[in-house]
Amino acid sequence: MKFTTLLSKLSLLVLVLCLSCNSEKKEAPSTKNYVKEIHSFANPNESVIKHLDLNINVDFDSETINGIATYDIENTNAKEIILDTKFLEIDQVTADGATTEFSLGEFNEQLGQPLHIKISNDTKQIAVTYKTTNKTEALQWLNAQQTADKDHPFLFTQGQAILTRTWIPIQDSPQIRITYDATVKVPSELMAVMSAKNPTQKTTDGRYSFKMEQPIPPYLMALAVGDIVYKPISERTGVYAEKTLIDKAHYEFGDMEKMVVAAEQLYGDYDWDQFDVIVLPPSFPFGGMENPRLTFATPTIIAGDRSLTSLIAHELAHSWSGNLVTNATWNDFWLNEGFTVYFEIRIMEALYGKDRANMIALISRQDLDEELEGFENEPEATKLKLDLEGKNPDDGMNSIAYDKGYLFLRTLEETVGRDTFDAFLKSYFETNAFSTVTTEQFVAYLKSNLLEPNAVTFNLDEWIYQPGVPSNQAIITSDKFTNAENTLKTFLESDTIDTSLTTDWTTLEWVHFIRNFPETMTSEAMAKLDKAFDLSHATNSHIAMVWFEQAINHDYHGNGVDETIESFLTTVGRRWYVNTLFKAFKRNDRVADALAIYKKSRQNYHSVTANTIDELLDYKP
Repeated sequence: MKFTTLLSKLSLLVLVLCLSCNSEKKEAPSTKNYVKEIHSFANPNESVIKHLDLNINVDFDSETINGIATYDIENTNAKEIILDTKFLEIDQVTADGATTEFSLGEFNEQLGQPLHIKISNDTKQIAVTYKTTNKTEALQWLNAQQTADKDHPFLFTQGQAILTRTWIPIQDSPQIRITYDATVKVPSELMAVMSAKNPTQKTTDGRYSFKMEQPIPPYLMALAVGDIVYKPISERTGVYAEKTLIDKAHYEFGDMEKMVVAAEQLYGDYDWDQFDVIVLPPSFPFGGMENPRLTFATPTIIAGDRSLTSLIAHELAHSWSGNLVTNATWNDFWLNEGFTVYFEIRIMEALYGKDRANMIALISRQDLDEELEGFENEPEATKLKLDLEGKNPDDGMNSIAYDKGYLFLRTLEETVGRDTFDAFLKSYFETNAFSTVTTEQFVAYLKSNLLEPNAVTFNLDEWIYQPGVPSNQAIITSDKFTNAENTLKTFLESDTIDTSLTTDWTTLEWVHFIRNFPETMTSEAMAKLDKAFDLSHATNSHIAMVWFEQAINHDYHGNGVDETIESFLTTVGRRWYVNTLFKAFKRNDRVADALAIYKKSRQNYHSVTANTIDELLDYKP
């Protein structure tokens, strides 16, 4: 055999072996120098979890989850491993199959309790037998009447930011990535789904098995249980929902595959195999949650015309920024959300054009202005890099991270040019895939891979570490918004409205139109607009929310708006909407009215929403 032929065959063998290696599950990074984590008791530099095997039973009668969490671990001659827990009952702990000593430390209102587990320097596995309690914050148990079909109860989890520790004992830090398997037992008439490979049909015995092969941070562990069905959109996209919602959801999210394709064309392959969405009951506290393979979504985005599905583009974008490359700590939260807003708007531009993208960007800019005004007396809170020492990470989950982060990236794009910036972002995602990044690491990467090679000077310190928005910001304009402003101006001047001018308006134009009502707007003017467009009974949730806010601001009570606001707040648990309206009540000295509604609606809210409104209204449940 010729040497060249032998070399060729050896090269082919190496290539085959490499391809085989690449097809195996992705491993979480080995034990490394983890940065200090102020929101976790864990000490991962000494001992860290790597893989979870979860075996649990979901009991709707007692509204508890019980079972065993078994972890493969790595340690460096450590004598103990520390997990995060909050409101959990710990029954037993084993190390490599043998019962071992454990203790729960002092309770902290924000962080819960550290679970100290005795191990030896060669311990490879620990197992914790535990049970949730009625204080568990991540879980929301819903009775049948709180669902769309009203036939069966429902359960869903919400782990971000540090609530996973309230339903699983875990090292609850975003910089600790794990793979997991799970076995979940639920009532036979219900289906369970997770942020993992999922079933598409119910089993006969209510037992479900799950596998997440890519390493994820704990806040992306997610579970939903209900009487749901699945309907595919493409081979790798589809939707779960209750029966009465499935067809509406399937239509609403019909462009999901196109979104995935557009995203891949921008910044590389989608690395999570499947992108599905589950529509949850209306008490879900967020618009969406980017749980890998299965985004959790609020039903408030089902408008009937796909006008609110930029939220789906946002959660898809998290598959790169957040899930693939994750903020190392919650002080770096803007790295998740600023990038995702930027990516979301680029996806929307690719599919629906620059006009729609710029309208979304301008709404984002308006949200940022409102947030900056709200933090007028707390300028430190308007920095991108946060200091959340002693605070709940939820305190940093506001428009600063999302919209100032977006504006920073858009300004960078306009400074260096779109093609150059796209190449940089694609490289950033590929280089840091399945790992975590601090703000300082990102700044170093940005300098060495974008600014210095292109001889660009940019005021990074001012954007990232200083309050407010620097003067060198991207200026975003929209002719469609200008037309909406002119329509409002004409109405205010003439006291008449030409309804034909609004026939083709999108949700974004309506939102901009309503948001720009002047402080001098009268109840009579509100009534005329309400009569022309029946805004008090808008079926589009975003339009309804901004209209209700203006009704409160302008003391408008016509067309049954007060009853409609109460109905909205009693049935919708999306924190953004709920918080906006209760803030309006408080701002307009109507706290008594707010509390009267809140006492009726609080039982329908997830703890994430309830905790926010408790603080806002100084309510003690």
